[in-house]
Amino acid sequence: MKIVFLGTGGTYPSKFRNVTSVALQLPGEVVMFDCGEGTQRQLMYSSVSFMKISRIFISHLHADHFLGLPGLIQSMSLNGREEPLNIYGPKGTSDNVRAMMNLGYFKSGFEVLANDLDEDVELGFSAYRVRTARADHTVPSLAYALEESPRPGKFDLKKAKRLGIPEGPMYRKLQEGKAVEIRGKKIEPGAVMGPTRQGRKIVYTGDTKPSKAIVKLAEGADVLIHDCTLDSTHASLASDFGHSTAEEAAKVAKAAGVGMLFLVHFSPRYENGELLEKEARGVFKNSKAAEDLAEFTVRYRD
Repeated sequence: MKIVFLGTGGTYPSKFRNVTSVALQLPGEVVMFDCGEGTQRQLMYSSVSFMKISRIFISHLHADHFLGLPGLIQSMSLNGREEPLNIYGPKGTSDNVRAMMNLGYFKSGFEVLANDLDEDVELGFSAYRVRTARADHTVPSLAYALEESPRPGKFDLKKAKRLGIPEGPMYRKLQEGKAVEIRGKKIEPGAVMGPTRQGRKIVYTGDTKPSKAIVKLAEGADVLIHDCTLDSTHASLASDFGHSTAEEAAKVAKAAGVGMLFLVHFSPRYENGELLEKEARGVFKNSKAAEDLAEFTVRYRD
């Protein structure tokens, strides 16, 4: 699992960074969160294959979070994509996507499926689930948690040998959750497999003020990617426009007990994220101001 920051800015693209968009590389597919203008070109500079994007989750319908969709869909079509693309977002997303698909001579060679979501919804997929929570912004907004399915426990080689299980195919069957038979005795996987292990969890807030709903959504996450539009000297301005400061984002990370905090959605006034990162680290040590095209591999905890 690898996070690729396609853009880390807010409001509009600047000479320092593009608007916020995050790609999550998973086995066999890519899941994206937000797709502002310019994301298509950022993808071409990144390690992400835009043809492998299966699902795009839009946090809200401000232009800097969705305006890159038409160009991206057109490029996918021109490159021969046939697989459907699923786009999710708050109420109004399906109407918005439908309007895009009817722009002028805009055509797509594949199906684009738009889905409106409510807060506190859970979507189940083959290897992970996505849960939503209400983000506290100036328009209807959603935060997302992507959680991998639980993994099998660790295989206990010593126990397997004590039980007389020969190395080879039987080990694999037990690891796959299937029972085996040795000299007429049935051995269940639980005899040699440890307890189920938790998968990885990534949370993306989109634009938001700090909120209890996001703390709850982010509990125990490996990575929290949180709005950080301004530093604390502009706390009132951030609140008025439905955003968070670096300090506030760090407090959310600390309250939720996450492993790593990445700050995104910086105001164009900042040339770099040094000030914001320093402020966040004063509250939560494992804080990092994300940079455009930076990558982060999310490791298993055990």
